[in-house]
Amino acid sequence: MPLAAGSGYSLRMLFLASRSPRRQQLLAQLGYRFAVLDVEVPEQRLEGESCLDYVRRVAREKAGAGLLQVAAVPGAVVIGADTEVVLEDTVFGKPTSAEEAAAMLRRLSGREHEVISVVWAVSAGGERCAVCRSRVRFAPLSEALIEAYVATGEPFGKAGAYAVQGRAAAFIEWLAGSYSGVMGLPLHETAGLLAACGLPPLASWKETGSASA
Repeated sequence: MPLAAGSGYSLRMLFLASRSPRRQQLLAQLGYRFAVLDVEVPEQRLEGESCLDYVRRVAREKAGAGLLQVAAVPGAVVIGADTEVVLEDTVFGKPTSAEEAAAMLRRLSGREHEVISVVWAVSAGGERCAVCRSRVRFAPLSEALIEAYVATGEPFGKAGAYAVQGRAAAFIEWLAGSYSGVMGLPLHETAGLLAACGLPPLASWKETGSASA
């Protein structure tokens, strides 16, 4: 489980710059103990910015905003991540209304799209980045199914208006890449970044005496 801010970590103090319960769950799955930081970063694609550069920039800004909050913590390492759904050079962020959610799902229906997830690990000593790109194909979705799914409320707060780990799993015909990356935090890439920062998962398992914090 995440720790309250200020809790100790014997190797280095790890922070997650995200309020997403999915990212918190995934990072805890790796066996790390960490504190959660509340950061606010504008998620607006710049003119001429590629989809990948946009996701990379937002993830870096989240990590950087988090690092500013814990600059006084010796050895602090901050994880920042962003995940977006991309179709034909259009970034599908989080829907702001039922109408927008339904429109996104109509465009994704029966088609293959990309999910880009970028993770940054930043500290006073430097920063590292990992990119995870996955492909997802939706089955054709009827209007009745789209309406029923939007009514569950699950699309809100989710890039592309769907949760791969939720009811929308029934929509997915095919997925190539990282399931955890589509959820919001690619575990293989994140573990590699943290190991490079001196935080290998096996060390945290040994310290806590279990495979989860």
